[in-house]
Amino acid sequence: MAEAAHSQGMTPAPARRWLRRTAALLVGAPLFAGLVSATAAPAAHAAEESTSAQNVQVSLDSMTPKAPVKSDTLTISGRVTNKGRQAVTGAHVGLRVGPKLSGRTAIDEAASRGGYSASADAGELGDGFTVKFPRLDTGISQDFSLSVPVSKLGLGEDGVYQLGVSLSGQTANQPYDQVLGIQRTFLPWQPEATEGKKSQLTFLWPLISSAHLTAQTGSDAQQTPVFADDSLAKEIGPGGKLEQMVSLGRQLPVTWVIDPDLLASVDAMTRNYKIKVGDNLVPGTSQDVAKAWLSSLEAAVQGEKVVALPFADPDLASLAHHGRDVPGSLSHLQSATEVAQKTIDTILHVTPSVDYSWPVDGAVDPSIVDVATSAGAHNVIARSDSLRDGAIPYAPTAARPIGGGTNAIVADARLSTAFQGDMSRADTSTLAVQEFLAQTLAITLQDTDKQRSIVVAPQRMPTVSQAQTMAAALHALDPQRWTQPLDLSAAATAKPDPLAMTKVPGTGAYPDSLRQQELPTDAFQDMKNTQGTLDKFKVILSAPDRVVTPFGNAVNREMSTSWRGDPGGAETYRTGVQVYLDGLTSQVNLIQKSTATMSGRSATIAVTVQNKLVQGVDHLVLRLQPKSPTRLQLGEDGDAIGEQPVKVDGDRSQSVKFTAIANANGPVPVTARLYTQDGTPYGEPMEFTVQVSEITPTVMLVIAGGVLLLVLAGIRMYTHRKRSMAREESEENGDTGPSNGSPDTDPGQPSDPTPDTSPESGAPPGPGEKVDH
Repeated sequence: MAEAAHSQGMTPAPARRWLRRTAALLVGAPLFAGLVSATAAPAAHAAEESTSAQNVQVSLDSMTPKAPVKSDTLTISGRVTNKGRQAVTGAHVGLRVGPKLSGRTAIDEAASRGGYSASADAGELGDGFTVKFPRLDTGISQDFSLSVPVSKLGLGEDGVYQLGVSLSGQTANQPYDQVLGIQRTFLPWQPEATEGKKSQLTFLWPLISSAHLTAQTGSDAQQTPVFADDSLAKEIGPGGKLEQMVSLGRQLPVTWVIDPDLLASVDAMTRNYKIKVGDNLVPGTSQDVAKAWLSSLEAAVQGEKVVALPFADPDLASLAHHGRDVPGSLSHLQSATEVAQKTIDTILHVTPSVDYSWPVDGAVDPSIVDVATSAGAHNVIARSDSLRDGAIPYAPTAARPIGGGTNAIVADARLSTAFQGDMSRADTSTLAVQEFLAQTLAITLQDTDKQRSIVVAPQRMPTVSQAQTMAAALHALDPQRWTQPLDLSAAATAKPDPLAMTKVPGTGAYPDSLRQQELPTDAFQDMKNTQGTLDKFKVILSAPDRVVTPFGNAVNREMSTSWRGDPGGAETYRTGVQVYLDGLTSQVNLIQKSTATMSGRSATIAVTVQNKLVQGVDHLVLRLQPKSPTRLQLGEDGDAIGEQPVKVDGDRSQSVKFTAIANANGPVPVTARLYTQDGTPYGEPMEFTVQVSEITPTVMLVIAGGVLLLVLAGIRMYTHRKRSMAREESEENGDTGPSNGSPDTDPGQPSDPTPDTSPESGAPPGPGEKVDH
């Protein structure tokens, strides 16, 4: 009776009023009244089925073929589960086809409906196409499979048809046949290639992962990389999400969108590498897995369109909204873009395009567009729920100019979000595929006279099940009955639709949910501090690339889009990079000096510079500065401050000497500090004390007396030597006595000797000699 009422255009409420009027007319006839009330009760319950909760859950686990033709047999498999409190008896699963949906909005409405509605859901095909269950106890599940020739579905003109699978039966409280559960999906019906123009479909296939490499490297010549954990090996290993993306993508007509950091990380795994496990480093063992993955990817991308994102996939919205306030932040985007093409070309031996930027979820505002194009990209991948096309009755071509020589490539929001959620369940995966196919057919049928280019930009890091579901949907489009594949470069140059929206939405239109996930300004300040430390460090290194490259990449990773939803992980990564860099810079330092004592007016003071790095350091200056420059001078030409250049080989120490001149007794505090050649302080200062002790008069007298004794002893020795030489000479000449009556002469008394005054040497003093001037 309820079905009759609905077939006449009556809603449940008028049907109930009609039943009440009928019962009132028969009130004087008890027999007829009883009969009418007996038949009216189940009818009334049936009429209310559209508002009752479903007692039985119906799951659709598979549907083949996904887009049938006339000669096919449609097979739907699934499961029914009794979620109610009573057993269901006399149950059967039936198929309901129709109605044909009028467009994309009708598809959305059908997908959002819950329970059974007699007005919206068609009747069953009949007993020939049902699966019966005599009894379905509470909490029990039963599998089913329905097979129906497509010719029996009653399909008419081309279009999208609603397809419902329902379970009907009785319960103890409701002992009449009723729909207790239903699941809807969609049947795209385009048995022949469209006579009009097909939609050109561009599907982006992202290869992106989170940050895996740390800034730390080994001290060996190969700079053995260090990974934060072993998760990347699982992702590229058999069954991992990145392995699946490659193995599935190589069979699909897609545009590869690759983060070069992922390739660099996997390439690092092909050689020796280490993994952090707590405070220890253990050798990695997945070299063969990494080589196999790169080999498979290289084969997959040959001859295909490849787009390179900036290195580490920086968060453009965070940069635009927070990073621009911190000087130097945009320079990281420039460097990330410059290294992107070289990385992919070197590893995959293909030349990628770097002319595209991809903000998170395609959400844009003027500041995001400015940042996205600041590094040279001319195409911004947006999405239609951000750059909305208003009241246009069809989906326009994706590409359109937005000013300043920039193109927006507006991906379709419904198609781009079709595969989000848990696709590991067969029923959710099946429904997602069928809705995707339905939406693509509906787009084509909106206007078959227009050649339109549609772009799909899915989530950046699909799970395994999401990747498999996307692949299943694209394979269902292989016959190309209403779509044809197109790569991104061709989509970017497609003729724009003059009615398409070209005005970028204002900053206020940016979704709050996305804004809350952005990197804060403090994060970019941390990056600035790290870069500043790196800039001061690299100028003193003999091999700066060993430090600049890993830390530059690490700073790029700190800006990664992958940190969204993980602010704690982002902060931990930034802190780890800074702490490790500070540890390296501290390896070049001054060894603490104890008190130095001067026992005279001048002395040499030595300060030791220590270099624990494996590479040498240069371009440093050691500066000594007394706190009281009038009491102690350490520089040349009477300057109070002393400076000496410093160059120390790797894993060595060097003593740097200064000549100190004291002008007064007592302690003088001195500060020693290293500087780069441009005068920038390096490291922490080291303070020590110089204790000056002047020479007293008493000490001078003692010293003078000692010197006088030495001089007298020297004269005596000299006189004795001369007499001995004269005596020996007289004996040789035969002289025995006085001559010519002269008085006796002491034979040992020589005549006036020749002065012992040989010319002084003009050669400079040797090492260690002191020269008095």
